[in-house]
Amino acid sequence: MQGKVRHRAAAAIAVSLAAVLLAACAGLPPVETQRLDAHFGDAVRQARAQQTLNPEASRNTDPVAGIDGVAAQNTIEQYQKGFREPPPTFNILGIGGTSVSP
Repeated sequence: MQGKVRHRAAAAIAVSLAAVLLAACAGLPPVETQRLDAHFGDAVRQARAQQTLNPEASRNTDPVAGIDGVAAQNTIEQYQKGFREPPPTFNILGIGGTSVSP
């Protein structure tokens, strides 16, 4: 019985020692990692800023000029018609269609 207790105690000490040694390996991240973390997301913010033509566009309350009412109405009707009636499909170069016998 005493041998089992010693074996369990030795195993517990070994596990504890391994945990302490592993914890000692985990330190603060290197300086390079800290520098990169400080600038995380900068590239995305810079790319978005470079792709924005006019950052103040949302504050402009002037109406859009340059298209008359009739042309705008026709455009809207054609757009909505495209959803009601899908464009006709046709066979391109005989792929996936029926063949015609001579």
